[in-house]
Amino acid sequence: MSKKTPLTRDEFGLFRSLQTRWSDNDIYGHLNNVVHYKLFDTAINGWLLDEGILTLDKPAFIGLVVETGCSYFSEIRFPDKVVAGIRVGRIGTSSVRYEIALFRNEDETASAQGYFIHVYVDPDNKKPQPLETAFKGRLEEFIR
Repeated sequence: MSKKTPLTRDEFGLFRSLQTRWSDNDIYGHLNNVVHYKLFDTAINGWLLDEGILTLDKPAFIGLVVETGCSYFSEIRFPDKVVAGIRVGRIGTSSVRYEIALFRNEDETASAQGYFIHVYVDPDNKKPQPLETAFKGRLEEFIR
């Protein structure tokens, strides 16, 4: 397995500011690994909500995480501010691979980077459904 290289801010076209919390630090004094995934999830779903793509009241579709991964390069800890860079790695018929990097404070290279693959499904029967044209068009803006 080859060693991954941290991504840089200029490799992303969409950014979300996030704030660490006191409870995010673990006994080792840095963000616990599970917190990185929470920040990924918050960045992606926050953007989807802000864009009006995702709604919480009677949504037309929901995204289920079917695969995820993360690589860690440097520590993040409270009270650091985090900027999440988001890009789209792949768009399928009913799925999207979101790639996310977490930048600590003003750092230009990622402290952590990873991905989520969401499969979009009908909220009632949980069967995959094709991405809506407008949603797909918006996602295409962030393919890198």
